[in-house]
Amino acid sequence: MMLRNSSSVTKFILLGLSAQSALRLPLFFLFLGIYVFTVLGNLGLMAIIGLNSSLHTPMYFFLFNLSFIDLCYSCVFTPKMLSDFWSENIISYVGCMTQLFFFCFFVNSECCVLVSMAYDRYVAICSPLLYSVTMSPPVCSLLMFFSYVIGFSAAMAHTGSMLRLTFCNASVIHHYLCEVLPLLQLSCSSTYINELVFFIVVGVVITVSSISIFISYALIISNILQIPSAEGISKAFGTCGSHLTAVALFFGSGAFTYLTTSFPGSLEQGSFASVFYTNVVPMLNPLIYSLRNKDVKLAFDKTLKRVLL
Repeated sequence: MMLRNSSSVTKFILLGLSAQSALRLPLFFLFLGIYVFTVLGNLGLMAIIGLNSSLHTPMYFFLFNLSFIDLCYSCVFTPKMLSDFWSENIISYVGCMTQLFFFCFFVNSECCVLVSMAYDRYVAICSPLLYSVTMSPPVCSLLMFFSYVIGFSAAMAHTGSMLRLTFCNASVIHHYLCEVLPLLQLSCSSTYINELVFFIVVGVVITVSSISIFISYALIISNILQIPSAEGISKAFGTCGSHLTAVALFFGSGAFTYLTTSFPGSLEQGSFASVFYTNVVPMLNPLIYSLRNKDVKLAFDKTLKRVLL
């Protein structure tokens, strides 16, 4: 995709989280810690899954991809965000559009991966005898392929419509990254098509993802309630707990962010709300899937012994 700039603006200024110099140092170390933890956590989980054949199952295949997306997602904007605490918060037009594209790509891909993981749990609990056939390697690969295709298509739609806009003199983005809504506020041309694209793409992805996950868990709960033993019910719910937590954090924080941003004059509050959505959730996912997961703990111990011995 060729980045054509029809406007007079060649660079943007990112306001970041705070203009107060006294807060720059503590905020820098806070987000540096989050970023390091995110990178190490997701890389570590990917390494554990990759090195242990016992984790080469559909569930951990999707988890590997979730960690990969979270890792890439964080790397799209966090290094720039950290450097902006100590330098001029300037990003080029091309750099801004590139950041927007990859941000949209990984966010929408993660939505689809979470749906695939919900379907995996549905098959595992509701049709355990057909699990190996239904969730075969070709099927899992196809689900991931479509997840990335949908992410790519959504990113192309957002970025393509943004490239048609004209930015005259306004170049200050009230955010710490190039997001759709803050950029639309700067355009001196009609943003009707962009707003239409935004609400259609976001609406379709969120609605389809939410309904798919809801239906999967409605069927799962219905099936679990038919299990006679309390131990069986606890075990069944235990296999879904981590995924439900990840879904609640991702969709809940994302919905809160966009609802906050949608009110007039609330872009500044929206940038603070999006911190949890963009920075904290990718850091928490490795913890969610490892702290209460016996398989991951055992695989970690084996990998640690293998490395030390």
